[in-house]
Amino acid sequence: MVEQYRAERKPKHKGSSQRPKRSALQAMLATLSTPPGTTEEPPHVPKAGKQQSPMAAGNLTGNAPPEGAAMVNGGLPPSVVVRRLTFDTYGYDISATKESFRKTWNAKYTLRSHFDSVRALAFHPVEPVLITASEDHTLKLWNLQKTVPAKKTTALDVEPVYTFRGHMGAVLCLAMSATGEQCFSGGLDHTIRCWNVPSSTIDPYDAFEPGVLSTTLKGHTDAVWSLSMHAAKLQLLSCAGDATVRLWAPLSKVPLLHTYTSESSDGIPTSVDFVRSDPTQMTVAYTSSHCVLFDLETGKPVLRLDSDQNPDASALSKQINCVVSHPTLPLTVTAHEDRHIRFFDNNTGKMVHSMVAHLDAVTSLAIDPNGLYLLSGSHDCSIRLWNLDNKTCVQEITSHRKKFDEAIFDVAFHPSKPYIASAGADARAKVFV
Repeated sequence: MVEQYRAERKPKHKGSSQRPKRSALQAMLATLSTPPGTTEEPPHVPKAGKQQSPMAAGNLTGNAPPEGAAMVNGGLPPSVVVRRLTFDTYGYDISATKESFRKTWNAKYTLRSHFDSVRALAFHPVEPVLITASEDHTLKLWNLQKTVPAKKTTALDVEPVYTFRGHMGAVLCLAMSATGEQCFSGGLDHTIRCWNVPSSTIDPYDAFEPGVLSTTLKGHTDAVWSLSMHAAKLQLLSCAGDATVRLWAPLSKVPLLHTYTSESSDGIPTSVDFVRSDPTQMTVAYTSSHCVLFDLETGKPVLRLDSDQNPDASALSKQINCVVSHPTLPLTVTAHEDRHIRFFDNNTGKMVHSMVAHLDAVTSLAIDPNGLYLLSGSHDCSIRLWNLDNKTCVQEITSHRKKFDEAIFDVAFHPSKPYIASAGADARAKVFV
């Protein structure tokens, strides 16, 4: 029986049990799936370089299908539906030229040359260049294209190409001109220094150039805490611990244009910014949690924002650490010591949104040039990216280590390139791409 079974299983001729060819199987499937007398056209897939059909083109641009075209429930090809939905989802918030702001940001450059906390930073408007200001009394110029591999991480180390020296104390704030030819720094020594920015290709071992320090603005009698540069004019705003805000034309013979003071109940100004949607106004934030819009010409308060949301809180917890103005909308955003970020309508002064944004004090804010995203830094060691449309957190990055309960002092967007940066109490600055 066993021999008979084996004989029946064994093929009689070599190759007699070959599998049918693929073409034969495809012909069988076509016969089964297509009714007799009918032909089925393969789905249309446009080739590269060929024009798409009007229906596909209409749906890919988000337009309605041409008249007489089948609707979704009436037999519209599924591939067209998927393409249309996918495009609409991605095209809702920003155009393809601004794709970089919607991606996940990762640390790429670590800037390690400072000896003390990095207090402020500012990008060059066009080039991949960053300037940092530190409590070690110096500013440093970094060319992000001159890198060296780091020893223990995938991030690249960058060496400074120039060091600005002149301040007699910690450098607390920084601003860059719209052309990138000048930068301005304010410090604990009560002065504002105006610098001519050297070329980013300068040899770091060249002789010292005394012409880099253009001029020194004197007038404040206490530490200069914040600077803001006008987008169109070469005008500079500063606020200091002497309870004044000053408007400067830094390159003119008589640089001081105006001095602004507020009510004593407002406290000390901590942050200042030009109102980007109305260049005749500025917004000033105070230690008392008050935020005031001033007319630059008259020097008079125009509007007081409804920012004092907790009258029973202590003075320190109510402090505003940073104020920024939206680049196109009449919107002011404030960062508070009580972990909140608050949004205000510049027309009414009313608060339109408030949120607990971090686990510790919010120290810094930046809005991307398109006005779509907000970047915040905090002493909880993290920077967070927020969608300004729905006020949701898009990404959180743990960026710096704490030093004496302080972590992140400043954040910034590059005006024209996909870079963001943070400055920390750990004497480092980091750049993300």
